[in-house]
Amino acid sequence: MRVLIVFDKFKDSMSAGTACLAAAESLRARHPDWELDVCPLADGGEGFVEILTAAAGGTLEAQTVSGPRGAPVNAAYGLVPVQTIPMAARAMLQLPGVAEDARIAVIEMAAASGLALLSSAERDPWRATSTGTGELIAAATAAGAAALLLGVGGSATHDLGLGALAALGLRFRSQRGEGINPPIPSDWAKIERIEGNLPAGLPPVRIACDVSNPLLGARGAAAVYGPQKGLRPADLAKLDSASARLALMLCARFGRSDSLMDEPGAGAAGGIAFGLMASAGAALLPGFDLVAAWLGLETRIAAADFVITGEGRFDDSSLEGKGPGAIAARALDLGKPVHVFAGQVTTRHARPGLALHAITPANEPLGDALRNGRASLAAAVSETFRNLNRS
Repeated sequence: MRVLIVFDKFKDSMSAGTACLAAAESLRARHPDWELDVCPLADGGEGFVEILTAAAGGTLEAQTVSGPRGAPVNAAYGLVPVQTIPMAARAMLQLPGVAEDARIAVIEMAAASGLALLSSAERDPWRATSTGTGELIAAATAAGAAALLLGVGGSATHDLGLGALAALGLRFRSQRGEGINPPIPSDWAKIERIEGNLPAGLPPVRIACDVSNPLLGARGAAAVYGPQKGLRPADLAKLDSASARLALMLCARFGRSDSLMDEPGAGAAGGIAFGLMASAGAALLPGFDLVAAWLGLETRIAAADFVITGEGRFDDSSLEGKGPGAIAARALDLGKPVHVFAGQVTTRHARPGLALHAITPANEPLGDALRNGRASLAAAVSETFRNLNRS
């Protein structure tokens, strides 16, 4: 029996790797003769660097950088040999001319500028900065990376990536010429001009992104993602207006059309996608599709007798084309039974061969459920497969 174990993270409870390990240990205890293919999943947020770097045999480079509120944090970027990246993923990166023996850097915004780095009381998009992400980009560039792959999930910021751009050489100045650094939204009213340049040797930037939100408006970065970052409803219009002003300044500085603000995905991660597209010509790539190609998921699903997957919450949106939902859909299309384990299961959609398991005990408080996530997952997997010889 060959089983593919491919979990995403359980937000605020356990990483994708921890979830995969918990399920694998339970299965080995029940069925030591089964062959387990363990594959943690990342969507561009937490775990993106570690999972992709390990899968391609790269190395992690530790750095101390500025966190989302300026305090130092420990982060890392990955350096991955191009030749070890699967061909399908290489094609998606669109890097003609990059040599086989070159290395590309894998960077995740969550490690330096992530929401999880802040307590609830510290979360405030007016004061959060992407400076640390820019510092990781600068370090990877200095290390000789031929290209940069940035995962932007889980950010704490709404600064259009201006903090990252400041770390890379741009200067934001007041009417009197005073430097505004970091250029956080609470200080944007002081900014009258943008000076400086990005490094001449900045490699091509690719952004793994699964959102289609524009920068501004009802579906924009502030409206959709601002509340989870601490934005008060009364401040939405003000932040959107301030964002439009700085975005126009950035477009003017780099000779870009202001239509760039309307591009699908421009609003990703508080607009850092827009900022890097405007200033560095960054290209957006479909995050889940890239990760699936990088990890060889198509081949691994086809080789499995059945698939175990899951995440913190599995609902109707989980079935809309990414993460465990996409894994489940592809496996079912290939005739492979699928077991989904999640803290909460709220979808009513069902397909033959799909089994859904909620791991949280009834009436368990949320705080306890998050703390007990690993034990609850292990127990649910053990019970599900207690007497199963084939699924």
